[in-house]
Amino acid sequence: MQKSITFKNATIYFSEEGKGNTVVLLHGFLENKTMWKNIVPELSKRNRIITIDLLGHGKTDCLGYVHSMELLAETVEAVLKNLQIRKCVLIGHSLGGYVALAFAEKHPQKIKGLCLMNATSNEDDDERKTLRTRANKMIQNNFTNMVRMSFTNLFGEQSRLLFKNEINFALEEALQTPVQGYIAAQEGMRIRINRNAVLTENNFKKLLIVGEKDPVLNFKSFVEEAKKTDSEIVVFPNGHMPHIENKVQLVATIKAFVKSC
Repeated sequence: MQKSITFKNATIYFSEEGKGNTVVLLHGFLENKTMWKNIVPELSKRNRIITIDLLGHGKTDCLGYVHSMELLAETVEAVLKNLQIRKCVLIGHSLGGYVALAFAEKHPQKIKGLCLMNATSNEDDDERKTLRTRANKMIQNNFTNMVRMSFTNLFGEQSRLLFKNEINFALEEALQTPVQGYIAAQEGMRIRINRNAVLTENNFKKLLIVGEKDPVLNFKSFVEEAKKTDSEIVVFPNGHMPHIENKVQLVATIKAFVKSC
């Protein structure tokens, strides 16, 4: 069921399905809560599933031109407060993982388990920061082509053929993102801080899900991060979008993780 709240004069949209342990699913950059549409039916059989459109994505409004991870985490907190949720398992894909880390840093007592799905607790390196700044300059005059190119590049040639319909749907959703939402999220990710300590200093369950061929995040550094932070790691054979490329395995992995929390 879709609902909404008002946060700092912005309307935040979210959905709630099922009963049981609360699991909050946070989408990635240029995605929205529809990215979980094939995941929620399975998870909601035994759990209470909350999906949220983050600021500047889906139907949710923007708040200026910098959506910091801390600000996005505040919107998650506002939704959970509205629903009177005291503890949850938090799962974030890409951008959603960075938001989950910011939330867990401020509210560790509310976390039963934290899963970073194709996301890292490391900050951007200088090269990535430069790329984000450059993208924000280019996007204002060439939004559609840039989104199509960057989105398509997340998939290998074989995946583009195997999951053509799913990729087309996700791309159409990405193209609905306002330019302001694109810029604000990129800037927020660019300035985010290192949050290794969130994983090393808390006792809640931790899981890193990584794609062996992820074109966005380095696989070897992911493995090193898991060891450094004493986090469980699950490796899928494809890239950055396991909810499309490895759906069956992803559902099984999330179910097992939630059950263990």
